[in-house]
Amino acid sequence: MPEDPIAHSELSALTRRYGETAQKTDREFGIVKSDLTALRLQVGNLDQKVDGLGDRIHGLEQKIDGFLTEQRTVNTPLVELLTGLVGKNPDTA
Repeated sequence: MPEDPIAHSELSALTRRYGETAQKTDREFGIVKSDLTALRLQVGNLDQKVDGLGDRIHGLEQKIDGFLTEQRTVNTPLVELLTGLVGKNPDTA
């Protein structure tokens, strides 16, 4: 059976297109893989920053608690002094 030049030409074109598509797919996969690696690094950095913020928030909570305790300590004698001056206790009014 003689070779069909049209079929041979079409087969060559399909083979070439398949190869080109495979190369393009490999390049795009490489880009996606690279982007994914960069994204993982960024997520890791953000995770560390979030942990650091959590520690800072905990420290601020402790400072606020200490400040409120100090204010209560200061406010008690002030209320007693004002109660003595005005003659009315705000807890019973």
